[in-house]
Amino acid sequence: MINLDESPSVVTAGASLFADALIAQVATPLQLRWAPPVPGTEADLAAIATDPRTHAASAESVRRLITASPQWVDVVPAREALGLGPREFLHAGPPVEWADASGPVRGALAGAMIYEGLAGNFEEAAQIAAQGGIALSPCHSRSAVGPMAGVVSASMPVSVIEDSERRGRAYCTLNEGLGKVLRYGAYSPEVIDRLRWLERVLGPLLSTTLRRRGPIDLRSIIAQALQMGDECHNRNRAATSLLLREITPDLLESGAANEDVVAAFRFINGNDHFFLNLSMPAGKLAADAARDIPGSTMVVAMARNGTDFGIQVSGTGDEWFTAPAPQVKGLYLAGFGPDVAGLDIGDSTITETTGVGGFAMAAAPAIVLFVGGEVSDALENTLQMYEITLAEHPFYKVPILGFRGTPTGIDASLVVRSGVLPAVNTGIAGREPGVGQVGAGLVVPPMSVFVDATRALARCAAPRPHDSR
Repeated sequence: MINLDESPSVVTAGASLFADALIAQVATPLQLRWAPPVPGTEADLAAIATDPRTHAASAESVRRLITASPQWVDVVPAREALGLGPREFLHAGPPVEWADASGPVRGALAGAMIYEGLAGNFEEAAQIAAQGGIALSPCHSRSAVGPMAGVVSASMPVSVIEDSERRGRAYCTLNEGLGKVLRYGAYSPEVIDRLRWLERVLGPLLSTTLRRRGPIDLRSIIAQALQMGDECHNRNRAATSLLLREITPDLLESGAANEDVVAAFRFINGNDHFFLNLSMPAGKLAADAARDIPGSTMVVAMARNGTDFGIQVSGTGDEWFTAPAPQVKGLYLAGFGPDVAGLDIGDSTITETTGVGGFAMAAAPAIVLFVGGEVSDALENTLQMYEITLAEHPFYKVPILGFRGTPTGIDASLVVRSGVLPAVNTGIAGREPGVGQVGAGLVVPPMSVFVDATRALARCAAPRPHDSR
């Protein structure tokens, strides 16, 4: 029996027509977010859903991801860690050649060639690259990640991240700071000088410090930083402070020249983004542990190079699914605007892939001052990500959500089924080589890469066993 003496509670889903009609009658319906799957994917989604491997395989992928325990153990030259030759260079995102490379990638490659002594200026570097004088590979192909343009060359010091259970390693360069830096495509003398200081002073000093102190538990720092207002992609102030507190005693007792110790301390202390280049390989280590599980629908890489946006999925090996890189919507530094901005770029979306970054924005409401939007948007972004993920992270918690674990483990088929795309926040590089950073903001990944991944998963789906009864 319906009690008409009370206002009815009405739940609507799908087309807004029903909710609009109720609102017109001064009723307030509860509107559920719902959308049909991407048109044309119904058979693919059915094949994945009926694949007897899917549930267990995806569960195993996310289990491996959330149980990984990344430790910062050393800083060594890239030639030693990654086996890079003098003319080999890594870059962020899916594979790309010089002819198709974006302005920031070209600027960063030219800067790295100048730094390595292969060229004297941008024009000479560009000529060498255009003639095939260098070899390019994605960072992801060498167990590495690179922020923004993400270029790595042989002499650059890279952090070595190990799993506490020795299941693998991941690598990343040291963070240069903001503004005119190589990773944003700048290559001026000040950029090259800073790279040489990182190689000559900071890298060896950090190596000595880590070997003296022992491994640093990055998972613990990330977990603490999320309680202190970071999301460990575009906001790393707390994480960098926690890290500096961990290493300072051994830094002071390293035996290095006093002026080098002071310079290292000031550099890290004045660079709130220093921890980004540790949260990224921590995520890479966790995601790589979850790779190559047949039937798994979990995304294990999400990366961009300023030309293409690409993803890799556990169940489809090293195959990249790509689409043109989108424009970033955000806030710009003084003197810059959308007219000079490059397209979405960088491997730093490994943070979103592993449950932080845009997926943890509810833990970092102040991030909106850097990337735009409102505090309510930060909360909404995190809540929506639970719809497309496989688990809640047992260590990464969001205080405002009652310490609920961050949404972790993007399921490519759930993205296609729900129409909900991953929330990503990011920096913005100038379109032309040499410009550097021009802003930061939010970006919407292309749905087509998730559709393509879903179709590939469907093609290799195992048939459901026949019932013999």
